[in-house]
Amino acid sequence: MLLHTVKVYPSKINLPKKKQLAWKIAEIASDRAKLNTDAVEMVINRIIDNASVAIASLNRKPVISSREMALKHSRKNGATLFGINSKLKFDCEWAAWSNGTAVRELDFHDTFLAADYSHPGDNIPPLISVAQQKNKSGLDLLRGIITAYEVQVNLVKGICLHKHKVDHIAHLGPSVAAGLGTMLKLNTETIYQAVQQALHTTISTRQSRKGEISSWKAYAPAHAGKLAIEAVDRVMRGEGAPSPIYEGEDSVIARILDGKKAKYKVPLPKKGESKKAILETYTKEYSAEYQSQALIDLAKKLKTKISNLNNIKKIDIFTSHHTHYVIGTGANDPQKMDPNASRETLDHSIMYIFAVALEDGDWHHVKSYTKARANRKSTIKIWKSIRTYEDKKWTKKYHDPNPKNKSFGARVVVTLNNNKKITEELDRADAHPYGARPFKRQNYINKFLTLTENILDKKESDRFLKTVQKLKNLKSGQLSKLNIEVKKNKLKKNQKKGIF
Repeated sequence: MLLHTVKVYPSKINLPKKKQLAWKIAEIASDRAKLNTDAVEMVINRIIDNASVAIASLNRKPVISSREMALKHSRKNGATLFGINSKLKFDCEWAAWSNGTAVRELDFHDTFLAADYSHPGDNIPPLISVAQQKNKSGLDLLRGIITAYEVQVNLVKGICLHKHKVDHIAHLGPSVAAGLGTMLKLNTETIYQAVQQALHTTISTRQSRKGEISSWKAYAPAHAGKLAIEAVDRVMRGEGAPSPIYEGEDSVIARILDGKKAKYKVPLPKKGESKKAILETYTKEYSAEYQSQALIDLAKKLKTKISNLNNIKKIDIFTSHHTHYVIGTGANDPQKMDPNASRETLDHSIMYIFAVALEDGDWHHVKSYTKARANRKSTIKIWKSIRTYEDKKWTKKYHDPNPKNKSFGARVVVTLNNNKKITEELDRADAHPYGARPFKRQNYINKFLTLTENILDKKESDRFLKTVQKLKNLKSGQLSKLNIEVKKNKLKKNQKKGIF
């Protein structure tokens, strides 16, 4: 692994391509390094995970709308849509749009947190869609996904976006472009231009994740994937991109991020080094923002120690900077304390999540977010009693470069009416790779079976699980088998009409 220094240069200095971050990303994307066996198996896990949450969300409003948009863009030899007969094909960028929205809607797939945030599983829908349309093999797809994870994880390690309220999809566009470059076996120059275009077009603000969080939160990564596909298409036709997109005088770094005096360190594999950053990522056991995963486990544990929840006077959560300021009371966001807030907003309120998990001793991807559940008087009482605080110790753990030491946990102090205090802490979620019970292949399969119950026929469920576990052996033209079909009568429609 090599650390690359990234900084801004004045226009009078014509920075050579080979010294630019986009070129270095392109170099690793075009490098046919040996595949890491564990990384290959983890790709399969994450495709299963993506399918789980996508099928579970098929009848949620944003997913219905994105699917109906995609249905208007049929293509004889295109890509498949989750839920739709696999014989029907659609333009790959619209398939990526629909399937990407389905994957993201429940906020229930994988995560990687470092200097910035990410859900690297967002790379998978656009890569599968293009792979289907271009008749790529399972091995081609594997290589592309592994590259995409590698690029996104390392950008997230090196460059903070949220400091400037830039949405994390700005790292997703380049990673999808790089992954497509690997999968399509494009040359370094073409990938270089595509990475730059993809970054340029995927800059947006984090208002999508604050205040009244709307359905756009689900659409945003799908949009980035769609834009990246279009960027690759353009540069394959010989078109160029704004350059240098990271280091230029009016670049993303200079004008949107840390400015002209910025200096970032971005790690990337050496030439010939296996790409295995996917192994540093982690999936969710619960359908809530990742920084709440350990706290849900903590709440479940505390429930067994408090005989009567009515006796709770207050709850103090000492945690990292990110958790406090993004999903905690440090956000100073009244929406996070509002029982009538959207599901998307409640998903980003650790106060709400902790209160529900404490009362129920569990978490459910549907039941835990209903209006009735959020408006329960006993829940509101606990919810309003919770405050979060940044503890430098937890912030340091959050940013630890060693994956084995990196922590997304907290210390919770529950004060009862008699002033007795009950304290518990947890470094990381139980399902984390270094947690008490790390997710293995069977856990991913169980999650799939749980989330797709009463939606999929057993035959279709078994077929998909059998197929995906043989991904490496799927030949050119066989990747439509990764689609999952649902009976027509189980798919809802949006009665409102759009342009398409």
